[in-house]
Amino acid sequence: MNDRVETIVVAERDAGLRLDRWFREYFPAVGQVYLQKLLRSGQVRVDGRRALANERLQPGAQIRVPRIAREAPRQPPEKRASGLRPPMGLSKADRDFVESMILYEDDDVLVLNKPFGLAVQGGTGTKRHLDGLLAGMADRFGGERPRLVHRLDRDTTGVLLIAKSRYAAARLGRTFSTRSAAKTYWALVCGVPRPPQGKVEAALVKAAGPDGDRVRKARPGEQDLAMHATTHYAVIDRVASKAAWVSLKPVTGRQHQLRAHMALIGHPIVGDNKYDGDTQLPAENIDKKLHLHARRLVIPHPAGDNGTIDVTAPLPEHMLRSWDVLGLDPDRFDAAGA
Repeated sequence: MNDRVETIVVAERDAGLRLDRWFREYFPAVGQVYLQKLLRSGQVRVDGRRALANERLQPGAQIRVPRIAREAPRQPPEKRASGLRPPMGLSKADRDFVESMILYEDDDVLVLNKPFGLAVQGGTGTKRHLDGLLAGMADRFGGERPRLVHRLDRDTTGVLLIAKSRYAAARLGRTFSTRSAAKTYWALVCGVPRPPQGKVEAALVKAAGPDGDRVRKARPGEQDLAMHATTHYAVIDRVASKAAWVSLKPVTGRQHQLRAHMALIGHPIVGDNKYDGDTQLPAENIDKKLHLHARRLVIPHPAGDNGTIDVTAPLPEHMLRSWDVLGLDPDRFDAAGA
């Protein structure tokens, strides 16, 4: 082995983990920003090729790890992401806050109803986030740190699945990577999509903007950067031609996929300040908050013999207020029918 580089083979127990999560497990000194730098420069590779941080690992894959990853300097405590280690002294209020989000729990998984405005993971300027709160409650969940299985945007509400063990995370990660998880979102969009049911297929690329990262439709010649993305939509109810309550079912799980796809067909999600959904609200007294809610998740249980996890989250307060203002009945359709 080159004394400056080592090759580590992915174990069976780590199958399905994202590459950045794998680094967090085995090289906690390597922060997300530093890892991105190593990936961009090709110093970290998977099976000899360049890789992305969100790549799902397969058992037996070979990860090239430069020695500088082991020697990465730890940040001072005040700049270290709070999610890397369980924070000491998590307050009772924070513990109660996490408990209040629980929709379903068993020995392997935890399903939360994520509120508006709570970041799922840490980042630049983000000190309070769900990953850190869960890390501080490892004692509550069996002693092992709960692991994120998928993500929701900071301002998206609703169903979020958490694994209680590395084994469950790996199994669930494989399920998500094979698109065996059925996700249903509810949204309020500007205008009424035509036809009332359809499919949006548009590859997306990341593009920085004045209000932070966003995505846009890939242009000719950007195939190497593009992420294939497909979304099915259906109008559940409408308010004249001003707005529509829609059900969204993503086939893929790209960053901002639902938000970008609805904007691309001319019907941005109400309150979406990244994709022009906050410029023409359908009525007065509508909150300028993102009206996107992860309504339902159906996924095989990671234990294999425990059937299916099927959890529905109620609409958040700001969406309920909008439904009331617009005369929509949130109880008219259950999750199974929409």
